[in-house]
Amino acid sequence: MSTIRCDVVVIGAGAAGLMTAITAGQRGRQVQVIDHANKVGKKILMSGGGRCNFTNTGTTPANFLSANPHFCKSALARYTPWHFIELVHKHGIAYHEKELGQLFCDVSSKQIVKMLMDECQAAGVQIRTDCSVQRIEHGSDGFRVHTTQGLFHCASLVVATGGLSIPSMGASGFGYEVARQFGHQVLPTRAGLVPLTLSGKHQERLADLSGVALPIEARCNGKSFQNFMLLTHRGVSGPAILQISSFWQPGDALELDLLPGQDAGEWLRQMKRDRPAAELRTVLGEVLPKRLAQRLCEHWLPDRPVRQLDEPVLRQAAQLLGAFPLVASGTEGYRTAEVTLGGVDTAEVSSSTMESKRVPGLHFVGEVLDVTGWLGGYNFQWAWASGHAAGGVV
Repeated sequence: MSTIRCDVVVIGAGAAGLMTAITAGQRGRQVQVIDHANKVGKKILMSGGGRCNFTNTGTTPANFLSANPHFCKSALARYTPWHFIELVHKHGIAYHEKELGQLFCDVSSKQIVKMLMDECQAAGVQIRTDCSVQRIEHGSDGFRVHTTQGLFHCASLVVATGGLSIPSMGASGFGYEVARQFGHQVLPTRAGLVPLTLSGKHQERLADLSGVALPIEARCNGKSFQNFMLLTHRGVSGPAILQISSFWQPGDALELDLLPGQDAGEWLRQMKRDRPAAELRTVLGEVLPKRLAQRLCEHWLPDRPVRQLDEPVLRQAAQLLGAFPLVASGTEGYRTAEVTLGGVDTAEVSSSTMESKRVPGLHFVGEVLDVTGWLGGYNFQWAWASGHAAGGVV
């Protein structure tokens, strides 16, 4: 097979890889992007319900999980959400803010992929899909990347292969294998931003409420998120649960405030004063989904008129409503997880260039690194920022 000589090879045609390629190409570098999938940006296309939550205007380093919480600061400071928004404006893509700084395309995530492809073309970047890496060699003259489409010889190699989330989209642990090949530590990985599963009594009592949604505050290990929860056949999902899942591990206590923003005890006392003859399930059904209120009164709360709630019972009911102890048995795993926690140890990577401290010319960008954002556009912003950082030096 032929040998293709270039300055930079980027493995992975996702958000981080394409941004790296664009930035390097704009500097006059000859860039080849290779991806084993049959088209580029598959996760971009499916993100945000097909509208791509492409950034979050409120992005700060505090919105990321990493063994080194300082690592992401440099790249995020140098390529902000406003830089990406400027690019979106340049391409005439209409967008809207959904909530909490989350920006979505008005029409389709396809517009973001087309924008990135157009920028690649303008920068002279070559993209090859259906191109699988067979092995990588490194010597004094750079990197040799053996693939199903020939041998690529380059000075700089960028690993932008993502994590393990959503294997149906082509996710694999290939990037971690490359990191280990070159002596890098890979921190333990697990699914993040993922639905939680229930078992035992919780599962038996709640399974047939699948589809019921309500606003809650989820709390675990000192973190809390207020948003919607969705009950599913297997457990719980929805934004509040996805957020807290990144902070939860098996055995950890998880609490749900079913009346966020309210003092459950004061509310119950008011109901006792104003509507003493009303059944607890009736008044609860006015502030919670009726089916859930009924189920709570069948299994966890006293099913009686509120006037019969003496103070000790009322306090117990308030405690349950304000801090419902949910016993999760696990997560739905990488199959449905939006991100992968853990990854290539950032201690061995430059925070300003994403370059390996072990192997000159080797870079890691995006989700393959041990940097994981919250739900809401933060992971895309990390992809753009880390890709821009690497693309500026390769």
